[in-house]
Amino acid sequence: MGGDYIIGGVFSIHANMHVVDNNYTRAPEPLRCTGRIDPRELRFSRAMIFAIEEINNSTELLPGVKLGYQIHDSCASVPVTVHAAFQLANGHESVFYTADECSQSGAVMAVIGESGSTPSISMSRVIGSFKIPQVSHYATCACLSDKKQYPTFFRTIPSDQYQADALAKLVKHFGWTWIGAVRSDSDYGNNGMAAFLEAALREGICVEYSESFYRTNPHSKIQKVADVIRRSTSTVVVAFAAPGDMKFLLEELAEDPPPPRQWIGSEAWVTDPHLMSFSFCAGAVGVAIQQSVIPGLRDFLLDLSVTHVAASSVLSEFWEDSFNCRLKSSDQDKRTCDGTEDIKKLSNPYTETSQLRITNMAYKAVYAIAHAIHNAVCLKTNETIHCDKHIKLDPNQVFSELQKVNFSRNGYHVSFDPNGDPVAFYELVNWQKSDRGVIELVKVGYYDASLPKGHQFHITQNITWSEDRSQVPVSVCSESCPPGSRKVLQKGKPICCYDCIPCPEGEISNMTDSPDCFPCPREFWSNAQRDACFPKPVEFLSFSEILSIILAAVSISGAFLAIMTALIFFHHRTTPIVRANNSELSFLLLFSLTLCFLCSLTFIGAPSEWSCMLRHTAFGITFVLCISCVLGKTIVVLMAFKATLPGSNAMKWFGPTQQRMTVVSFTFIQVIICIIWLVVSPPFPVKNLTTYKEKIILECALGSAVGFWAVLGYIGLLAVFCFVLAVLARKLPDNFNEAKMITFSMLIFCAVWITFIPAYVSSPGKFTVAVEIFAILASSFGLILCIFAPKCFIILFQPEKNTKKHLMNKR
Repeated sequence: MGGDYIIGGVFSIHANMHVVDNNYTRAPEPLRCTGRIDPRELRFSRAMIFAIEEINNSTELLPGVKLGYQIHDSCASVPVTVHAAFQLANGHESVFYTADECSQSGAVMAVIGESGSTPSISMSRVIGSFKIPQVSHYATCACLSDKKQYPTFFRTIPSDQYQADALAKLVKHFGWTWIGAVRSDSDYGNNGMAAFLEAALREGICVEYSESFYRTNPHSKIQKVADVIRRSTSTVVVAFAAPGDMKFLLEELAEDPPPPRQWIGSEAWVTDPHLMSFSFCAGAVGVAIQQSVIPGLRDFLLDLSVTHVAASSVLSEFWEDSFNCRLKSSDQDKRTCDGTEDIKKLSNPYTETSQLRITNMAYKAVYAIAHAIHNAVCLKTNETIHCDKHIKLDPNQVFSELQKVNFSRNGYHVSFDPNGDPVAFYELVNWQKSDRGVIELVKVGYYDASLPKGHQFHITQNITWSEDRSQVPVSVCSESCPPGSRKVLQKGKPICCYDCIPCPEGEISNMTDSPDCFPCPREFWSNAQRDACFPKPVEFLSFSEILSIILAAVSISGAFLAIMTALIFFHHRTTPIVRANNSELSFLLLFSLTLCFLCSLTFIGAPSEWSCMLRHTAFGITFVLCISCVLGKTIVVLMAFKATLPGSNAMKWFGPTQQRMTVVSFTFIQVIICIIWLVVSPPFPVKNLTTYKEKIILECALGSAVGFWAVLGYIGLLAVFCFVLAVLARKLPDNFNEAKMITFSMLIFCAVWITFIPAYVSSPGKFTVAVEIFAILASSFGLILCIFAPKCFIILFQPEKNTKKHLMNKR
């Protein structure tokens, strides 16, 4: 249709381009389209005409100016699209102009189209050279946002970059990390899938396979793609494909339907009503262009009469295909159209206007160009719009004004960013079976790229999944690793395929799919599930333990026994057996033994600075006092028998004073050792974290190991010296001789402390303290039982032997 300003349109109305094998014996045939008409694409072209007629009748937009149009069929073919692009740029004149400019009589102000990305790219490269703006309603390839390559390209449909992000977020939202991917082997499919795979990688999604195909591929190629889908382990398939390509793949899959697959579709095919007949795809989810309402469009589309249709070759072909009749008498196989055909009763994508999506994109593209022309040729003065249709408008001016358009039509906003793209808004749609068993497209949410990150994706309605399931299907290569384990990648497989290894002791992971286990702090340990750290239990020999109670009871019993022995000796202090055993040293020995028994109590309980210093020093000093007393008694025995020899005055050199000095001297040496130890490096409480990994042992560190072993060594030295003297005196005559008992006691003492050393070093934790207490108690009981038990027995039960005569009898 002619007009003051012409707008071009290119749509894929037919399915295929007529292909001829040229043999170079005659001129090549002109390019032409063939095959069946795509009713949906025809609707797009008719929507363009409807918008232009609506604008021509408007009093607000371009009043007094008539827009015309030239609409071409590209049949989704690059050669035909390029041919149409040159026709739109140069007109149809056959005259060759030699002036500086080519003919402008047929040039258009702007072009709407093409539907596919690949034809749009080829067309943009042609008309872009002439600065003719192109506004596509359906070309979504992200590559077209590159203004260096496609400087005059605009579109009313969002870029696939946004769609790819939306699809990746959709897949991630439902926890699918193991998916398959198929795509059209075209600019739309390849670029869209590349953008999706990049977004999926950012979201941590792995792709099991990525296959490409095209409608013109051999059947074996499409069959191979179908077999890959059938054999795959992933249950989710993301398809970035054109509707025509997807139809071939679904037809192949319908021959032998695969196991249940959850299809995720790009907007190109997921809203195509033709494809909803494939029942095994029920439950498919995808993104779609926003559903729209265009008042008056349905009436315009249905306002077709036989006379009107006969005037257009395209409409005639559509009419004949739809009603299976002929408008001309050339086709004898069909009945003649008699005018009873009612297009209102026709059910096909041309008449389906309940969910206008891409149609609205074409409608908005016309209005965007009209607003650009309006801004170039119209002025508003005193609320009156004046347009000059005689202005010789240049496409470059329209291009400049297109960059600035900003308006709303039927409630839908239209504007372009610096890349020529609109604000991205998608509906999330779901293929759901109706009560009639027919698959219907249901809106279940939306994706708005203009919202802040994290708030762009919303689901507003329940989704029906494949096989009419209400539960979200699972598609993972490996099940999620629970807290308490870590992921270990399987060799040669993607990062989503892994094994779950439990965390070792002392390490935890407190989140799902943790890549590592983290060690607990030094004073903490992992629980049985390895998902939390808790404070390590603190272990020490406490008074509440049964072992401690037993040791304390034995210790107190030993002290009580020593006190009772002292009382017995004090009560019978005038008897010969007490007097003969050096009562002063005996009472001092019993006193030191009482202290020895009681000092074992300082080893029980939580260590503190004072208890650590007290337990070792008290033990060392009391035991030296004890051994010194025993040593004094042994020396007294030896001196006493030395004194019985003729001319001996040995007792004069070892009288009571010397005995006291001996005990004090030996004890004082130990006191000096302990003082030096406490001053230089005293024992101190410490948390032992090395013996056991899972618990803390409270113990006393020695401070100076030299000091500790000096104390023990001095005790051992005195014990050995005493033992040697006792052995020398063991065969002396008379009952007076107690050297045998001292020998036995020193033998027990030395045996206990010799075995104590390896037991002390090898005993873990609180048992180290228990071994030390046991050694103290065992050696103390050995002394009191060997030295005092026989005498107490005689005093209490055999008083007849408690006489001087009996004691003086030689054996």
